[in-house]
Amino acid sequence: MRALIIGGTGTISLSISRRLLQLGWELTLLNRGSGKNQVPEAKLIQADMADEQAVREKLAGQRFDVVAQFIAYTPEQVERDIRLFEGMCSQYIFISTASAYHKPPLSFPVTESTPLHNPYWQYSRDKAACEEVLMQAYRQRGFPATIVRPSHTYGDRGLPLALRGHKGVWQIIDRMLKQKPVVIPGDGTNLWTVTWSKDFAVGFVGLMGNIHAIGEAVHITSDEALPWNQIYRTVADILGRPFLPCYVPSTLLGLVKDSDWEGGLLGDKANCAVFDNTKVKRLVPEFRCTTRFDQGARISLHNFLTDPTLQVPDPAFDAFCDKAVSIMGTAREAFEGLAL
Repeated sequence: MRALIIGGTGTISLSISRRLLQLGWELTLLNRGSGKNQVPEAKLIQADMADEQAVREKLAGQRFDVVAQFIAYTPEQVERDIRLFEGMCSQYIFISTASAYHKPPLSFPVTESTPLHNPYWQYSRDKAACEEVLMQAYRQRGFPATIVRPSHTYGDRGLPLALRGHKGVWQIIDRMLKQKPVVIPGDGTNLWTVTWSKDFAVGFVGLMGNIHAIGEAVHITSDEALPWNQIYRTVADILGRPFLPCYVPSTLLGLVKDSDWEGGLLGDKANCAVFDNTKVKRLVPEFRCTTRFDQGARISLHNFLTDPTLQVPDPAFDAFCDKAVSIMGTAREAFEGLAL
């Protein structure tokens, strides 16, 4: 079986690439080649997807059983892909997002038939619009599209935390190590589903070349849903530090300039996220998430603590957290002075 992955080096796609090679697939990655090659066994085509003609020339005469697109975000990009890959592949898998589901949630658990409606996050609306383009191409011309909607998926070099700055999660780990409060949106009680990337890869690869997945939308998540309080407490416990939360309303965090937290929180992480995975389990009988969050977090934190390249300081986010802690402390004092 031959697969073309567009991207192939991100948290999700890297695990998928490695699983495909383990299973004996012939794998080609198409990306700009600007980063470290973490999958040397795969064939690499260096190209920028924005240059449609150059990509067409480099792929001329090739055919793939599956093309998986990890770096398309707008309907125009998906329309370009349809032009490029129609007749070149037996299946085109588009990576959408579970954040496209209705916000706030209408009911639980979320299924694939839950409406797509997110008024808070343009990213999610664009992904939903991409799905519309693909489903129209499938219905009208038989374009072999499959849509996959991941939720919060993490790997051994990341942590699924609710709020971070522009430079990753290390600053949150550093605050915990220094026993400084960490900012948590809301009161930390909404349920959030976290999925280990290697578990996700089992479900995704099981959809590749699967005729029953053509024309379908499928989300792939763990069945483990934890309150944000428990997620942060688990990280603190692994680090051997106390859990020191500072709760800030998500509506206030969404007002912070240059943060995109309105979309990321009100349009995603401030809501409960509990999913029904019946569909993917039916399509991929071997899919089962086996890595609990405490297990995955322990692996990830070990890498953060032993690999200096992952320890990227974020002084702007650290200063923001200190200011937020101060503001919420003043607010608490004010409320403690009130009476009815």
